[in-house]
Amino acid sequence: MKRFALITGASGGIGQALAIKLASDGYSLYLHYHQNVEGIKELLKSLSPFEGEYIPIQADLSSPNGYKKIAENIFSIDTIIHNSGISHYGLFVDINKEIIEKLTMVHITSPLLLTKELLPKMIRQQHGNILLMTSIWGLTGAACEVLYSTVKGAQVSFVKSLSKELALNGIRVNGIAPGAVNTTMLANFSEEEMDMIRGEIPMGRLAEPMDIAESVSFLISKKSSYITGQILSVNGGWYT
Repeated sequence: MKRFALITGASGGIGQALAIKLASDGYSLYLHYHQNVEGIKELLKSLSPFEGEYIPIQADLSSPNGYKKIAENIFSIDTIIHNSGISHYGLFVDINKEIIEKLTMVHITSPLLLTKELLPKMIRQQHGNILLMTSIWGLTGAACEVLYSTVKGAQVSFVKSLSKELALNGIRVNGIAPGAVNTTMLANFSEEEMDMIRGEIPMGRLAEPMDIAESVSFLISKKSSYITGQILSVNGGWYT
């Protein structure tokens, strides 16, 4: 029987690694993307050697009804991976209302509403996994990333509370908190700033997207069948 996983933000660096890893694990995939059409086309080519079903779904999760466009295209679901994200860097006093609303919608409102929409399918089958891609800053907080830290911290609380509510339904809820990952999200940092970050990480390097994907694969597998409500830090020893 096919296992279906939804990956939001599948066209990005971490999302593509997640898709390739889960496809190699035997999953069929719903692949959400927003604007990166070329990224999703390249991903579909990369998935062609595997024998699953791969369904792209375009939706804007910063829009109040974006989650509905995803939900209405989901017919069978075993795993939900909330991976979509946008960042914001700057002083908190300079943040405008629109940015607050956008990050809140992408990181909190849309994931919660999408989960609520899909949960009845999981509850009926009495099994499933929900995983949120939070952040090291959701655990520790970061100056100049106050808003991003706040919405990622909300995801941590969502994992902790929803996991307790769904445990008896056979549904596990966990999170991954990456540190610095080698993706375009760090594109605005200078090489000097990147060297400083590498110097702060005990393992001396950034995470690669596949480092994150391997950790997700473990958390949604039977190998972690007694793990729920946990945030796994994948950060090379940074800020532990």
